[in-house]
Amino acid sequence: MAIILPHDVVGGGPPSHTAIILHGILGSRRNWRSFTRRLAQRYPHWRCVTVDLRGHGDAHGASGPHTVDACARDVARLTDTLGAAPRAVIGHSFGGKVALRYAALFPVDLKAVWSLDSPPGLWRRDADGGEIGRLMTTIRALPMPTASRKIVNAHFLANGFGRDVAGWMSTSVRRVEGGVRWRFDLDVVEALMADYATTDAWDAVERPLGRVSPHILLAGAGARWIAADRRRLLAADAATVHVLPDAGHWVHVDDPEGVIETLGVTFRPAPSDPVASGS
Repeated sequence: MAIILPHDVVGGGPPSHTAIILHGILGSRRNWRSFTRRLAQRYPHWRCVTVDLRGHGDAHGASGPHTVDACARDVARLTDTLGAAPRAVIGHSFGGKVALRYAALFPVDLKAVWSLDSPPGLWRRDADGGEIGRLMTTIRALPMPTASRKIVNAHFLANGFGRDVAGWMSTSVRRVEGGVRWRFDLDVVEALMADYATTDAWDAVERPLGRVSPHILLAGAGARWIAADRRRLLAADAATVHVLPDAGHWVHVDDPEGVIETLGVTFRPAPSDPVASGS
């Protein structure tokens, strides 16, 4: 079944200045709410659309196979509903690869694609020190529904995760009869992660189609990028590379102002842009 991705529109810009914002694995549009409000305040001539990717948040019921390209096509279906092709697509982590595949599949009218700390190539399962695998195992180990968010929080603390991760996971549940249940569909998430690991999106970085400008933002304090990928990225003449030196992988949390300022490369109006004169 085809679904229309649940979404929120923030900002009063025209359809011609639409930016789609895509969260990472196990996330949702809720994670980007405060960041997107700040982004829209800084650049009021844009409208920003945050979405729940399939299997996340409120986006349930999509037919398989559950792949990165299927997520990109979901985004395209949503933009048809919104009545305008996006001028920019911005994705973090898993969402960064979805953004790059969207740029490869649907380059018409797209001006910029932003991938936030998301290497485009095949995923090394130890890229984060094995934390994602350990996180998925810990999620599976907690029977659902469970009584409360406090139990979710305690479960992750007891399994060696920090308070930040435990707090994030305790907000990733919804109230149901008998307690709380995950907002995401773990079977879909695992299928998406398996496809993410084997999906190569370097083409959108090295040989972008149309007038798309690829922008890759690296977390200077993160650990997602191996030396070979950094060298390949710096050799990609078509791509613009940005680095936030003090931010970890969660760049929009660690340095939201830095991300917003960096996005200004795309979001600030050029003198020739009609919105610059208010028309």
